Amino acid sequence: MKRATLISFLLCTCLAVSCLAQQTITIGFTVSRTGALNVDSLEQYRGFELWRDTVNASGGIKAGGKGYKVQFASYDDESNTKRVQQLYTRMILEDKADFLFSPYSSSLTATAAIVTEQYEKIMLTTGAAEEKTYKLGNQHLFQMFAPASQYLTAALDALKAKDPKATVAFVYEDASFSVAVVTPAKTYAQQLGFNVVFTEAYAPNTTDFSALIDKVISSKATVLLGGGHYADGSTLARQLTGHKVPLKMITLLVAPDSPQWSELGDAAYGVIVPSQWEPQSTFKAEYGPSGADFGNAYTAKYNAPPSYESAGGYASGLILQRAIEQAGGIDTAKVTQALNATDITTFYGRTRFSTQPNEHGLQVGHTIFLAQWQKDKSSKLVKQVVWPLAGKSADLLYPIH
Repeated sequence: MKRATLISFLLCTCLAVSCLAQQTITIGFTVSRTGALNVDSLEQYRGFELWRDTVNASGGIKAGGKGYKVQFASYDDESNTKRVQQLYTRMILEDKADFLFSPYSSSLTATAAIVTEQYEKIMLTTGAAEEKTYKLGNQHLFQMFAPASQYLTAALDALKAKDPKATVAFVYEDASFSVAVVTPAKTYAQQLGFNVVFTEAYAPNTTDFSALIDKVISSKATVLLGGGHYADGSTLARQLTGHKVPLKMITLLVAPDSPQWSELGDAAYGVIVPSQWEPQSTFKAEYGPSGADFGNAYTAKYNAPPSYESAGGYASGLILQRAIEQAGGIDTAKVTQALNATDITTFYGRTRFSTQPNEHGLQVGHTIFLAQWQKDKSSKLVKQVVWPLAGKSADLLYPIH
């Protein structure tokens, strides 16, 4: 009888230890399931989701002798800053989120950061490239994207190599991200000796670009740089093609990275997008899956190729996972310290955060690619990496017509 009691006690003890060893991490974030940011935000979410499912299938994040399963607390922000503020407060206070991922876009992330910093919660940001948010003394904010000021410098470098006498027009969404990209790009274009013949910002949600396109034609610009997000960028590209604007090069932000871009047909051809990551990238991953393994897993799950928003979402999870492992648990101070010390290459590229007080959390390791929509041997529209030259998968098409 005593033997049976002892066995029963030991079994109960083992079960209790097992239960203690298996815990749950809650990660909160919002998704623009509706609203103007819907396309890009959902792609970012799929990256988060694939990372969570992969981690949980392998037994969770293993740190400090424990296994942490990952669960999400997530809501539709409707692409609305007011909802972001309410929802990030709710996720912290009611859902008890241990860590946060950012919403998609610089403007929504800036709002979320006010809340997460107030409650001293770590937030990894993706889809949020504007630098300003990282220069406000925030201590728990960590940026995955290369900063906005780098987005168009690569395009201008490529243009300088091809056509130093090109005349340039900047046409862009009057939104925080686009302004943060274009403002330094205009200065850089002038430093390179380009003649900037036209500059105009358009209102968010613009659907008729006719008057603006007429001005571009009158300016005799040979190159157009700008855009904003998917809805406006795809509409602008269609209408540029419809008006038969004789441009030699078109570079638009964000929108051409989406697999949906190919559905534009002729309007998609030749358009360049500054990209945080491309499937052809061949970084040797020091941590996490290879680019090929990530791409195959993503395509198998979603029946579509990953975008850089998807890759950024997955990479956010990887970087947080590694920091938790190195911290030996989920203590905020220890995970923050691990993130501050991060300098690692994943399939997504190098990740390193500034620890300078005037720009804490700013991404200083990652770099920008240029991808261009070209036709393969079967005349199917595909993206090719055209810059930097060392990593190209095809030559830059210039001029595109």
